[in-house]
Amino acid sequence: MSQAPPPDQAELRADHEAVARRLALFDFPWDTTQALSLALFRTFAVPTIGRLLDETAEFTGRTQKRYDDTALLLEVPLVEGLDSELGRAAIRQVNGMHRRHHISDDDMRYTLATFVVVPRRWIDAHGRRRLTDAEVAAAVGYYRALGARMGIRGVPETYDGFAALMNDYETEHFAFDPSGRRVADATLALMATFYPRALRPLVLRATRSMMDPPLLAALGYDEPGRLERRLVRGALRARGRAAGLLPARRRPAYVRDMPRIRSYPDGFTVEDLGTAPRGCPVRPH
Repeated sequence: MSQAPPPDQAELRADHEAVARRLALFDFPWDTTQALSLALFRTFAVPTIGRLLDETAEFTGRTQKRYDDTALLLEVPLVEGLDSELGRAAIRQVNGMHRRHHISDDDMRYTLATFVVVPRRWIDAHGRRRLTDAEVAAAVGYYRALGARMGIRGVPETYDGFAALMNDYETEHFAFDPSGRRVADATLALMATFYPRALRPLVLRATRSMMDPPLLAALGYDEPGRLERRLVRGALRARGRAAGLLPARRRPAYVRDMPRIRSYPDGFTVEDLGTAPRGCPVRPH
């Protein structure tokens, strides 16, 4: 019996997009949001990134809008497709912002690595189940394709490559800088407002408890202690086990519909997002 021919690159890319979309919208929407929020803090701990964000005041003076724009600019290509009209428009907005600030390829490559590695680590530790090898490969394929459209050179080809890049970059570049601390403080303060006022002090402590010692040191935060870490991580594992008992989600959970996204109560167009010059006047559906 003859074997089916291997899929071409377009078919493989479409498959990677479909799997990545399912993971983010159906299987692990809450976990993905938490993990990508935590990934943000890792970038703040790299002084060249933290200083740039502080100088532009995007994460300190317009914290809510920058948080919303980051989440939405990541979601639009994922939901609509990297090569769709809306996906291309969103990526043009991202590329326009990056060109204005002359961000290094090294910092871009590192940030892309956090999108691959941090969600996988979070889901495996706290999700309703661990990711399969095929799902990890799909996430790698999706972000490699996104990186290519952003003009990032030298993107790793495997998950292990992304993990090594992230670990090595942090070892070399993590360092305390007042700018990074200011950006982290502003983002933490914003994230606390996503919860009832009485819970906000606990949210702040819990978020810091999810940061590893090198990240805490680079942001100038105190070590929360072993007991606090165990309590927070135990609660997250319990939440993941409970989620595993629930029926599979049938409707997608879009970031754009989350109450924490507050900048566009009447909807948004891709041209509204970010700080680049106004672009494609089309509305995501």
